[in-house]
Amino acid sequence: MYIKDARLYLPNETLTGDLVIKDGKITAILTSGHIDDSDDAIIDARGLSVIPGFIDSHIHGANGYDAMDDDPKAISEMAKHLVKEGTTSFLATTMTESVEAIEKALIHAKNTDTAVQTAELLGVHLEGPFVNVVKKGAQPEQHIIKPDLDLFKRWQTLSGNKIKTVTMAPEEDTDGAFVKALRETGVNVSMGHTDVSFEEAKQATKYGVNQVTHLCNQMNGIHHRDVGLVGASFLLPHLQLELISDGIHVSPEMLQLIYNNVGSDRLMLITDAMRAKGMEDGTYTLGGQTVHVKNNKATLDDGTLAGSVLPMIDAAKRMLDLDGTTLEDIIQMASVNPARQLGVFDRKGSIEVGKDADLLIIDQDLHLHKTITKGVVAYEGDF
Repeated sequence: MYIKDARLYLPNETLTGDLVIKDGKITAILTSGHIDDSDDAIIDARGLSVIPGFIDSHIHGANGYDAMDDDPKAISEMAKHLVKEGTTSFLATTMTESVEAIEKALIHAKNTDTAVQTAELLGVHLEGPFVNVVKKGAQPEQHIIKPDLDLFKRWQTLSGNKIKTVTMAPEEDTDGAFVKALRETGVNVSMGHTDVSFEEAKQATKYGVNQVTHLCNQMNGIHHRDVGLVGASFLLPHLQLELISDGIHVSPEMLQLIYNNVGSDRLMLITDAMRAKGMEDGTYTLGGQTVHVKNNKATLDDGTLAGSVLPMIDAAKRMLDLDGTTLEDIIQMASVNPARQLGVFDRKGSIEVGKDADLLIIDQDLHLHKTITKGVVAYEGDF
């Protein structure tokens, strides 16, 4: 495949040029005019922008399917839908359910081999069950348990070592043994569904915690005598921060405040989407609980937010609408940072020779014209 006359967003520069793609990889980046127009495999970008595909490191479901479904095709069906919103790679995210249900989900993830023309499954994000009941949110309370290293090791084996990130409450791991053991094997440990204080959060980072799950949601807020986890996220520079930028989980004003204080280098855009994404308003399920979806908002019966129905491209658009943000910021938050955090930046997250040809063709308003996964057109919008 050849892509010609594109505005290419490379790691350290932006230029108008052409891309050569072979066997799913970017093999050359050329200045404009080097592509032979007679080749049938040419995409003429007509001056539109080409950026790296998005990586959603926290998504539960889409298009009627959920990663917790006892259905071997569930994750693959999710992957088919995600390319429509610019997501080319993702972590299938579990949630707090019974040990049996989690184990079935991990086995399905192990056995899932996503197709080329869909988003690539990079692994599993284990959200819970090692969380704090005080900040459970939509995590079913009856299945919350204390951190259990032996259980986690069993789960990692069942998953085929696909668990890449674990969301847990660090205050439940008082001596840090659980966190240390996970980090020694390269698993990201993310503070989430937690009531951790600032000092506890600071100590947790010393044990190895390196991430924060859906910043601001299901954690204590900033108080002038204890800035809590939100304050810790601002002040501790080695934490990567997930952010749901739908304007519902975090208000537009708070999104602006976060960007002004953190910048794009430590933010990772996620959707935290559930199975209703891509579907009509109605009643769905999440972790065995009834979820009502109306006007892009998903809630339990008691009004608790239950994930989102946010398309990744819309998350990017909302961030681009903030004062001071640029398309380069969006690439950093939606592609570069998650790729680095997940240890796949050697092959994903930027447009460079030798990397996977996971690409988006967009206009200046972030309207998605094409999604390309490993050199194959997986989605075509208006073009």
